[in-house]
Amino acid sequence: MRLWHEQMIPLLPKNQLLGQHRECCALRGNGWKKKHKTVDYVFSYSPYELFLYHSLVMDEMEKRGYQVSIEWRDKNYRGKIAEKYRNLEEKMIDGPIYKEHNQEYLQECIENLREKGIELEL
Repeated sequence: MRLWHEQMIPLLPKNQLLGQHRECCALRGNGWKKKHKTVDYVFSYSPYELFLYHSLVMDEMEKRGYQVSIEWRDKNYRGKIAEKYRNLEEKMIDGPIYKEHNQEYLQECIENLREKGIELEL
């Protein structure tokens, strides 16, 4: 499980983009706070940041013609099983959503895709 560097979202191949949507859904749902070394940093932020990140993914999906269930556009929605948040506090984010998504992480993500035979032009 990985959250791709947010600069990469518009460039992700179909499979990675759709996979990112599934991972965001899982993390927003009952996967919240379930330990996984690649995404543990997400849990030190409010779930609202994950909603913002997921919104970037959903925006890109819609640009490409995919339909996203409207429920996921609700910041409080957590899937069919998980209990909704009452009212997540909205925050203004200046810069990357996650500070961990720095240049080093961008290179790590690019290399991860390269190992899968996927080259991105950034």
